[in-house]
Amino acid sequence: MAKKSERDSRRAIAEQMRKDQARKERQRSILILGACVTVVLALLGSAVFVYVKDLREESAAAGKNIADLGAKRSAAGCDPVKAVKVDLKPQKDGTYHVPIGTTVKYPGAPPAYGYHWANFLSGSQLRTFYTPEDRPEVERLVHSLEHGHTIFWYDDSIKQGSETYQQIQQIGDKLGLDSYFMAAPWTARDGRSMPSGKHVALTHWTGPEQQEGVTQYCAKPSGQVIEDFLKKYPKTDSPEPGAI
Repeated sequence: MAKKSERDSRRAIAEQMRKDQARKERQRSILILGACVTVVLALLGSAVFVYVKDLREESAAAGKNIADLGAKRSAAGCDPVKAVKVDLKPQKDGTYHVPIGTTVKYPGAPPAYGYHWANFLSGSQLRTFYTPEDRPEVERLVHSLEHGHTIFWYDDSIKQGSETYQQIQQIGDKLGLDSYFMAAPWTARDGRSMPSGKHVALTHWTGPEQQEGVTQYCAKPSGQVIEDFLKKYPKTDSPEPGAI
């Protein structure tokens, strides 16, 4: 009888231990689930905040003219437009093409003309705004200059997501592809830095006669300055007007 009572006691103790362990496991699972839910809600909240913020900024920009975006002309810190005569010697085929993959060292920082690759940008490759991640090679962008595009270069000081960065995007969106405007980063690995205090630059390659590379450096992006530049140097004023 004593042995049976002892066995029952051990079973009761084991059962209680099992129940205690199960309870602890449930509590741990609830805590983990709660933590996961908290993290997910925080991430969703952050994403929603950014999304709503972007929508508001896009909505605000949609109601503005290009001239209203960025700094006013008087506050953009722009130098006068500088023009340099194109002094390139054509290749044997009569073009300024170099083998694809060749690194071209441009005297301009950034370039307004020069030798370039033959595989020009077209179709979905053409954009009004390039990020540091998706920007084409400089040698391909220079080919776009030959076709009449104006390039608005921005340096490494203009960080992704910043107000200035977004202003450049908005200007590109408003101008559209038909304007032959494209904004692209000019990075430290591309060549010399822009002049001291200047963080953006407009470049254009004029033509077909009396070809010049024109450049205007500014401290800040200005929709007014960009509009003026595009009017003075339209896509038809280029070595190969009518090309993509």
